[in-house]
Amino acid sequence: MNPGGVDLNRPREGAAAAALSAVYGGLMRAVEPPINRLQRAIGAARMPYFFIAPNLAIFGIFVITPMLLNIWYGFTGGTSIELASRPFVGGENFASLLRCADYLDPASCERDRFWRGLYNTGFFVALQVSLMVLLSLATALVLNRRIIGRGFFRAVYFYPVLLSPVVVALIWKWVLQRSGALNAGLEAVGTTPVQWLLEPGWARFWAIFVSIWAHMGFYTLILLAGLQSIPAELYEAAQMDGTPGWRVFWRITLPLLMPTMLVVLVLGLIRAVQVFDEVYVLTGGGPGSATLFMVQFIYETGFSNQLHILGLAAAASMILGLTLLVLTLLQLRLGQGTPA
Repeated sequence: MNPGGVDLNRPREGAAAAALSAVYGGLMRAVEPPINRLQRAIGAARMPYFFIAPNLAIFGIFVITPMLLNIWYGFTGGTSIELASRPFVGGENFASLLRCADYLDPASCERDRFWRGLYNTGFFVALQVSLMVLLSLATALVLNRRIIGRGFFRAVYFYPVLLSPVVVALIWKWVLQRSGALNAGLEAVGTTPVQWLLEPGWARFWAIFVSIWAHMGFYTLILLAGLQSIPAELYEAAQMDGTPGWRVFWRITLPLLMPTMLVVLVLGLIRAVQVFDEVYVLTGGGPGSATLFMVQFIYETGFSNQLHILGLAAAASMILGLTLLVLTLLQLRLGQGTPA
């Protein structure tokens, strides 16, 4: 803007908008004749199918087809990847996974690593999801208040979500390894270094911590949007009545936020059950099988072990998918009673 108050950039912006409008109009005029001919040929009622056909084709190729192939592999045996070369074995792959003398003792199971992965996944999901929902809620409540640097803190909490899971794991591996930044700090203050990733208890703790650190910003953002959708008049009325803050939270905030929390819970549960990349890079599933999870078992059984048992991996993935489906339906059923 010049000293006289005239914005010199405005003519350029107007010219750019006019150029874009001209290009858009030209494209629409070019597309309109064939679209009109197609509509006359198939009728207006069938036109929606024409527009959604590309998306359906992509969904069918990349989702439905792999799912059907997975089901086929789950009921066939052998090590060949060719469908015609795989003999039908019925439910033998599922029976092999579920065959146990004592279900509380993975060592007594025919596929003990499957059960160790199952138990580790259950432990991880219970702790990671509950802690992440609570921390995300607390963070969203703080960021919803008028605090100094609110925009900065919102960006800081969301920033890890933008990073690749592999990058997140490599950063924390650099911090937690024997000669990493954390042990260097401990040595500097005269404390004995800790094998953070080589002791089972610490490895489980850091697997949960890193996963929460990487994904909490996303769920905080969802809860923040839910908080901002609550009418301000309710809080103003509560303030006029002199209602204590904790009562406002329990009687207004929490009930009205419950549908959003249910969404966060379902998304967090699905993400936690599918945990793989961060923990695989961070610990490799160790020490031993302390951080071996279901998806890593499926990956190793089907692809990374010397013998590729695709049928067993496919059967394990179907069990995992069905477990997720049941848990999601159960949560949605329980959430039907929450206020919309």
